[in-house]
Amino acid sequence: MPAALPPAPSWGGADDAALADTAVDMAAVDPGLPAQGQAPPHGGQGADLPAAALSDVPNERQGPCLAGWFAVLTALSAAAVAGWLLWHAGLLPQPSGGLSALPRSPHGGTGLGLWSGLAVLAALAAFVLLGLTRGRPGSVWVLTRCGAYRGTVRRTGLLWISPLLRRRRIDVTLRHWRSRPIGAVDATGTPLQITVLVVWRVRDSARAAFAVHDHSRFLRETVEAALARAVSRRPADDFRGAAPTLRDCDRLADELQWLVTAALRPAGVEVFSATPVRIDYAPEVAAAMRRARIAALDARQRKAVLDDVLASVADTVRGISERGLAQLDEYERKALVRDLTVSLLSQPAAPAPGRARLN
Repeated sequence: MPAALPPAPSWGGADDAALADTAVDMAAVDPGLPAQGQAPPHGGQGADLPAAALSDVPNERQGPCLAGWFAVLTALSAAAVAGWLLWHAGLLPQPSGGLSALPRSPHGGTGLGLWSGLAVLAALAAFVLLGLTRGRPGSVWVLTRCGAYRGTVRRTGLLWISPLLRRRRIDVTLRHWRSRPIGAVDATGTPLQITVLVVWRVRDSARAAFAVHDHSRFLRETVEAALARAVSRRPADDFRGAAPTLRDCDRLADELQWLVTAALRPAGVEVFSATPVRIDYAPEVAAAMRRARIAALDARQRKAVLDDVLASVADTVRGISERGLAQLDEYERKALVRDLTVSLLSQPAAPAPGRARLN
């Protein structure tokens, strides 16, 4: 069975209410999903898909198979018996000169019984040889008969599976998918392009084969839907404050993985991580948002410089008053503060280290 869902991430403030709405929506579809802030029940079964769509989907179980060498020995035994019948009927060519290691055949005749026996042995050998196959590490055989699920074979090496069963190979290795830039819109309506890296594998081969038409395509489309849902709750950047943004990739990855895991669990797919590796503005707004970011950084730097200047002026005026260097009334104090502020702000900024020009 697929691993249990990770605990839902906490964002704080209004974001918790948004994430709680997500949990409520999922719980309305499937009561087995965990609510916001609750750890999911370990080993429980739940689905983000309608229960009616999954009522007839089987869980993975061991399928029938035998060791391949047993089938090889059976085919060789059938060939040996057929040879003995041919020798007994005198149908094998007799070497000249008495050099044969076999005794002379008793010429038992070539009646209907002989040909019936040979036909049965040939059919048995063909049936055995057609069932030989090879089990490879990292893949399994999903067996069906007349559309009904008969089990999954995870053994490796030379195997024998009945030719009456239809076989379908499914890859169960650890896989990763790096998406193309996916279009999404943040909380302010700004179009974005986000690239996501998903690490996943098939855990329940029966559900991966029968719950969805194509589990790989289902994963890609689920990631796109979950990404659009997660991105729409926060702005990409906050130029005026310190509110949570999409630049905190750890939080975004936690929420994205929680949504994707909940959606892919009924399809037998286990998601280990869903991480946004690149967040860019759409080309049509990239230039404008770049100018806005530069303006915000410039305003932040100017504010920091002004705060430093005001702190220096306050320390200077306080030092003059405490040392008794001058008795300043209110008007003189304001004039001194104004002159010091203008003087410090008018000084050119010191060149950055390593950029001083040599004369």
